[in-house]
Amino acid sequence: MKINIKVMAATFLLAVLAVVSCKKDEYTFGKIITPTDVTLTTQIQGADAANPNGGGSGNVDITTTATSAVSYKIDYGDGNIEVVPTGKVTHKYANPGTADYTVIVSAIGTGGVTSTLSKKITVFVAFEIPSEIMQDLTNGSSQTWVTAKETPGHVGVGPNNTYSSDYYSADPNQRDPCLYDDEMTFTKNGSTITLTVNNKGQSFSIAAATAFYGAAGGDGCYNIDLTAPRKLTFMNATSGSTTANSTRIQFVVPGNGLINFGTGGNTYEILAITPTTITLRNIGIDGLAWYQKFKVK
Repeated sequence: MKINIKVMAATFLLAVLAVVSCKKDEYTFGKIITPTDVTLTTQIQGADAANPNGGGSGNVDITTTATSAVSYKIDYGDGNIEVVPTGKVTHKYANPGTADYTVIVSAIGTGGVTSTLSKKITVFVAFEIPSEIMQDLTNGSSQTWVTAKETPGHVGVGPNNTYSSDYYSADPNQRDPCLYDDEMTFTKNGSTITLTVNNKGQSFSIAAATAFYGAAGGDGCYNIDLTAPRKLTFMNATSGSTTANSTRIQFVVPGNGLINFGTGGNTYEILAITPTTITLRNIGIDGLAWYQKFKVK
């Protein structure tokens, strides 16, 4: 019997190819190393002695390092998470006001193993005050306001579910003299506004709020120190007002700050504003809505 050498060689070659093609690929991650010596530093832009929580931009420079890390995952504490290969990033916080955030960094090593470090930061974010309100309040730099004591309703009170002084509206020059001599100065500082109140030593307080200001007694004038400038925090109004009865912008005077007279509440909604007049609404500690009208000094 003849043997076909060519046929046998071809058959052998096909068998070899079949064995090679069936061999599984093998992969390896190499040596798995867990990152060590994780560091995390944060720098709030605009922070200084007067503004420890930043200048209001909300930008925070974050730097994280670790030995044997190939990348970093950063949880900014505001609902945003990002993978940062270099470990260096600038994150912008957007929630207006001052708030605490916990930054968590995970240094990622080979094979996906991680080492984690966290840090709590406090960041101030300035609300973008509408340009017309910024201009009217400060006249572009600084402007002083006083009670519009000749205007009917310059002081008023009503229920907290309406936007007018349904219970009481003061007649011209009807209220206590200490309520009329206060001077409120709004000063523009970049994108923020600072309030300075010169109350000549005394401010008027409603009876329900005297304890809030460290005093005791009924409606009247009390020694309240308001000399320190206060940085105002602006935001969209949280009441049920509409654009038909309000600018829908409010601001908070920090601490026991007040404007013109004390109600125990420190959040003021700007119902109306022009270059020479302002109408404010404030919910007092008594649950009522208090109204004030001002004019440029």
